[in-house]
Amino acid sequence: MKHVLLAICAIIVVACQAPAPKVIKEYSIEQFYKNTRIGGGAFSDDETKLLVSSDDSGIFNVYEITIADGTRKQITKSLEDSYFAIDYVPGTDEILYSADKGGNEISHIYRLSPDGSVKDLTDEEAEKANFFGWSEDKKSFYYTSNKRDEKYFDLYKMNTESWTSEMLYENTDGINISDISYDEQWFLSSETITTSENKLYLDNRLTKERVEISTEPGSYGSSGFSKDNKTLYYETDIGKEFSYLNKYDIASGKSEVIYETNWDVMYSYLSENEKYRVIGINEDGKNNLVILDTKSGKEVAFPEVPDADIKGVRIADSENLMRLTIGTSKAPNNLYVYNIETNELKQLTNTLSPEINSDDLVSAEVVRYNSFDGLEIPAIYYKPHKASADAKVPGLVWVHGGPGGQSRIGYSSFIQYLVNHGYAVLAVNNRGSSGYGKTFYKMDDLNHGDKDLKDCIWGKKWLQSQDYIDQKKIGIIGGSYGGYMTMAALAFTPDEFKTGVNIFGVTNWLRTLKSIPPFWESFRNALYKELGDPFTQDSVRLHAISPLFHAENITKPTMVLQGANDPRVLQVESDEMVEAIKKNDVPVEYVIFEDEGHGFIKKENEIKAYGQVLQFLDKYLKEEEVISKD
Repeated sequence: MKHVLLAICAIIVVACQAPAPKVIKEYSIEQFYKNTRIGGGAFSDDETKLLVSSDDSGIFNVYEITIADGTRKQITKSLEDSYFAIDYVPGTDEILYSADKGGNEISHIYRLSPDGSVKDLTDEEAEKANFFGWSEDKKSFYYTSNKRDEKYFDLYKMNTESWTSEMLYENTDGINISDISYDEQWFLSSETITTSENKLYLDNRLTKERVEISTEPGSYGSSGFSKDNKTLYYETDIGKEFSYLNKYDIASGKSEVIYETNWDVMYSYLSENEKYRVIGINEDGKNNLVILDTKSGKEVAFPEVPDADIKGVRIADSENLMRLTIGTSKAPNNLYVYNIETNELKQLTNTLSPEINSDDLVSAEVVRYNSFDGLEIPAIYYKPHKASADAKVPGLVWVHGGPGGQSRIGYSSFIQYLVNHGYAVLAVNNRGSSGYGKTFYKMDDLNHGDKDLKDCIWGKKWLQSQDYIDQKKIGIIGGSYGGYMTMAALAFTPDEFKTGVNIFGVTNWLRTLKSIPPFWESFRNALYKELGDPFTQDSVRLHAISPLFHAENITKPTMVLQGANDPRVLQVESDEMVEAIKKNDVPVEYVIFEDEGHGFIKKENEIKAYGQVLQFLDKYLKEEEVISKD
């Protein structure tokens, strides 16, 4: 009987054991960057082709995709600067695209003719120009440009027959154009007050009268005019935590709500003949798309794609075809075309590297944890397949840019590469992040490097509470504002994280806020109200929260990555930070790219940068012995 009992117990023990960790293949950084990024998707006049941007060549170039069979043709062949497709010129075989120089963000608009000749349509050297849309007759396009005054963007109209332009709106006070009616009588313009508040104005171009739409303080965004020029649409968060869609009757001045939900309405627009309304919703870190039939008010149904995050949509002028940009957490964005009449959904691209099995990648998961004061913090989590209580893995707290950015569900080659090599990644949405209501968004105003940093530390504690995480091996990583948070963690809480990776992060707020690019002038005061004015008494606090001035506290291995052409966080920020850390006799690695700006866009640079990040983490975070000065 005793033997029988022992046998039963043995069976029970085996049955209750956790399943063995999944065996996966590890991939190199080169394999991960054989993925293809793709964006845009403008329909040709005959709706047989799409104009897209893709980095299949190593940097972004302009391509055409034939809808019938998915074949792709490379149109531009740049080897140095990335080119981004804008649109076909209606009624012609010409193409518009945008490009800057080495990531300096001084973008120009170019015209490409069928014979291969290229014309810079906005050719003043320091001119920054942005495409703004087509005129009603499709014979002209609108664009904004700061060529008159580098601080402000005026609105121009360029005729595509004569290729001459005229100014329609002169911006002399930082009130930026947001939209224009089809008959060009009405302008919608926005004045930034803070990062969470702006004013919205309706200007009559003929009478020069201005009416303020923003009757109460809050956030307002344009969603266009009706075809009959009698109605404008806008999003606002007045009286609510989340943004909702309103319509405004120009004659009566009355507004009414036409769509709201319990998440932010990010954008909305009408199709060419107003048959459909597209509404984009930021739902818990993931895009949700609603398309309404404007006559019936009913939602337009289209086939579901598993784990899909619909990043964008464009409805053809015929209103029969719809281009969808769809990504998942396990695959980069792909382009689909949906035929509304036949209900056929056709996938045109397959962007995941052919050398990678998507089953070896992980799906992102939304998690929440309580911070130091009980505030619930949302986060996007990536758990390695190999992680288990018997095979503990190191963790990384990932901090997004901003400061008001948001980590969202979606594909990241870099994150999947780290997870594939055994790192758990918790992408925190600390207080001050967008997407979780205006109260949450404002919580870090004039408090950066304090409570938002504690949210990251409590994210570390959440990681430590997982039985498959090695509690002593948790680092912090982030880009831009996330890079600042990384350095703040290492300088102000030097015992919390074992390593840090700073990707073009702010380290001296006094310098950064004084050296804001001139084309950000209309946004300058809003930044100062959130972060502090370096020309006032705020400079004391800004000095106190700048890691550079507290570098002597940094005792943990640090890696810094920087683009030499970055106009937002100047290279000198990283230069000085690295030199200061070296004085502590602490391991520090520094990677600079002469041909990048605020973000790395060339595949060869991404391969070098992120491959070295993994090597750094393997050496200083994953290994048992770490050289640090305690």
